[in-house]
Amino acid sequence: MDPYSIIVKPQLTEKSMNAIDQNNELTFVVRRTANKSQIKRAFEDMFDVKVERVNTQIRSTTGVKLAYIKLKEEDSAEDIAMKMGVF
Repeated sequence: MDPYSIIVKPQLTEKSMNAIDQNNELTFVVRRTANKSQIKRAFEDMFDVKVERVNTQIRSTTGVKLAYIKLKEEDSAEDIAMKMGVF
């Protein structure tokens, strides 16, 4: 499956920016039908990094599914954010 069909876009809020620095974690809007293992595999394929865990949440106000992707210690969320043009 195409990773770009699973991961839609980064979610950029003040909370997600703090998570990049403090928790080595990135937040993305993902396809609502995607499960955690599909999200993990798609993210690892897209950015060539190792994912420690994936947490998901469906926002009740908008119905959008968010994925909180925590990277392993050897990989940096800041580096990936810079590649995406967040900073």
